[in-house]
Amino acid sequence: MTDRKPLQLRLPADLKAWIADQAAVNASSQNSEIVRAVRERMERAETATA
Repeated sequence: MTDRKPLQLRLPADLKAWIADQAAVNASSQNSEIVRAVRERMERAETATA
């Protein structure tokens, strides 16, 4: 079982549109696109501090 928790986000319209566009391009959900973006940022931060 995964440890997933719901999170409600309030996004600016331009960011919401970009996420929707990326999801369409990648044939994925908007949630998956947000997770992907946050994970990429997390990896960059970890690399910068290593």
